[in-house]
Amino acid sequence: MNERAIRPDPRDPSPLRIDEALVRKMLVGFLRDETAKAGMRRVVLGVSGGVDSAVVAALAVEAFGAGSVLALFTPYRTSSRDSRTDARAVAERFGFALEDVPITAQVDAYFAEAGGDVADRVRVGNKAARERKSIEYDRSWPDGLVLGTSNKTELLLGYGTQFGDMACALNPVGDLYKTQLRELAGHLDVPRRIIEKPPTADLWVDQTDEGELGFTYADADLALYHMVDRRLRPDELVAAGFDADLVQRLRERMRRNHYKRVMPLIAKVSLRTIGHDFLYPRDWEED
Repeated sequence: MNERAIRPDPRDPSPLRIDEALVRKMLVGFLRDETAKAGMRRVVLGVSGGVDSAVVAALAVEAFGAGSVLALFTPYRTSSRDSRTDARAVAERFGFALEDVPITAQVDAYFAEAGGDVADRVRVGNKAARERKSIEYDRSWPDGLVLGTSNKTELLLGYGTQFGDMACALNPVGDLYKTQLRELAGHLDVPRRIIEKPPTADLWVDQTDEGELGFTYADADLALYHMVDRRLRPDELVAAGFDADLVQRLRERMRRNHYKRVMPLIAKVSLRTIGHDFLYPRDWEED
């Protein structure tokens, strides 16, 4: 039977189920292989106290050993105390050292120097996200790679800061929807409190992902799976019972934020242009 002809049930989450053991094996292998190809020996990541970074940290420790994982907790003055507590719980669970690197001084100094009115909280949040990633890249020198922690839902919706939390050299969880990532987190023995707490980027007081997005990850993930992975049209999803407003909002966010998912587009003026027709992989053979 044609898979496209199968009408999805908006109440059935089973299409999002994964084989946790197989995915775990694939992602650990991915980290080892790609890091070796780059000639690097260790990895760096930010551990925020959330489930996404907890899963990446657990995978990294399994792939390289705790001694080859540099984990950074980079709080801003509005960061929740619970975030630090949960980040430390992840470090204790998986046996890696967690280094605190506060970013309040440099972020506030930037906006103080800029003058004018108090900056919008989204601007401050974006600046904080980019400051965190700048520190991770600095600390990756000379033999480390920065790991990303953005899941597939966030990447599709553009829910992240370009060249901030979305920046990385390798991302082991970018093809897992949030719902799937939580499932893998349980398999990896991430602390239950972290799996179940409301997701937040912790960019300002009481900020939550679902509150800012206006819909739940559970609802979004199932619609996105059928829309992206099965390539169903919006009218097919609505006919199957998915909320029309949700489908339209998801589709529009994906369309509007596509630029965040690709490398900067280079104007083509030569015979072979990076990103167009010069596409050699990293492991191409030397002459």
